[in-house]
Order: sequence, then C-alpha cells, then structure tokens
Amino acid sequence: MFLGTYAPKLDEKGRIILPAKFRDELAGGVVMTRGQENCIYVFSTREFEELHEKIRQAPVTSKQARDYLRVFLSGASAETPDKQHRVTVPAALRSYAKLDRDLVVIGAGSRAEIWDAEAWNNYLAAQEAAFSETDEEVIPGLF
Repeated sequence: MFLGTYAPKLDEKGRIILPAKFRDELAGGVVMTRGQENCIYVFSTREFEELHEKIRQAPVTSKQARDYLRVFLSGASAETPDKQHRVTVPAALRSYAKLDRDLVVIGAGSRAEIWDAEAWNNYLAAQEAAFSETDEEVIPGLF
C-alpha cells in the first residue's frame, strides 16, 4: 500500500528516485500513465495487471469507456527501476503533468502519484477546506 508524501527531484535525464517506502512494492517494475488532475499515476506491475483485467470488462459499446481507456492506456509506459532505485518518467508524461525539477510523490493506496510540486500545493490548498468540511458519506461505509 502506498502512503505518505515525499519530495524527490527530477534529474536532468528525466529520472526520479523512488521513495524508500515504495521500493519493495515497485522493485518488480512500474507502469506509469496519465492520471486525473494532470498528475502521473504509478502502479506496480502486479497492480496494473489486476487493473487491466477490470479494464478488459468495460463495454466496448460505451463511448465514455472507450474514450477513457484510450487516454489512460495510450499514455501508459512500463519502466524498471535501476540499481539506484531511479525510474525514468517518459517525456510525454513529464509534459502532460508539466513536471519541473521539484516534485511531490504521494501515496494513494493502490498507486502512487507524481505531481509537479507547485501543482500539488495548489491542489491540496484548494481541497483541504472541502475535506475538513465534508459532512456526508463520500466513500460508502468509511465514516
């Protein structure tokens, strides 16, 4: 499970050092793809394979499902961490997420997310008030 917030740097070759707490889960490989709010989703290979099985069940007749899957899967890239626990973020994904040198990597349960630091700080500031004021059930059965 991916938890926490980390602030790695993007190097000149477009690589990121994976947070130490994520390394065991990601040692077998990662799949990165476009995420919502212009971040990058990072899945372990195993988790992505499980997600892909669910994706395969989407109805081909649904235009919304086709559109979502095209964007989601066309941006996907399988990467393998090197011996220094670095992984290359593909140029197309760096451009999509508008990544600069300063990054934020967050744990989001079954995946990690890579954000441009400024974009993450703006997103978090905008969401914290709504999070604190939530007075109805957002996730069924959670609270």
